[in-house]
This record gives sequence, C-alpha cells and structure tokens, in this order.
Amino acid sequence: MMIHPSYKEMMEAVNSENEEDTTPIVSSRYSIVMATAKRARQIVNGDEPLVDSYPEEKPLSIAVDEIYQGAVKILPVNNQSAQK
Repeated sequence: MMIHPSYKEMMEAVNSENEEDTTPIVSSRYSIVMATAKRARQIVNGDEPLVDSYPEEKPLSIAVDEIYQGAVKILPVNNQSAQK
C-alpha cells in the first residue's frame, strides 16, 4: 500500500509557503512525521478536524490531510511543533 501524499509531496507542500531564498521549513521526513503525529494526538484528544473528513477516517489520515492542505502549519526549526 502506498502512502498518499508521499513524504516528498508533503515536504514540498509545507515548504511552498516559504520564500525561495530562505531555509526550508522542513528538510527531513522526521519533521513531517513528528508534526503529523503531534496533530493526530490532538485530534484523538478531542480537537476538531480542520479539513473535511469521513467519520471512519483515522486521526493520522486526517492529520496528513490537514498538513498537506495547509490547514495546519509546521513552524520553522527553532519552534519544532505544529500550529493550528
């Protein structure tokens, strides 16, 4: 089974909001994984999804969609967390 979107697509989406001549917001899969896991935990603990989702959709899938669609922002390296 393939993950959609891929890590590469996720990183491109997150970094697309960054100015071209600056350091990328994320430069590794680890950053994407950590931010997605943190957001999934927030959803499990009761936060409402910020994108359309199906009732049977798992929190991790929702978190991936939120980050990919830009509903949740990943802060630059000096602030290693996801922000709504």
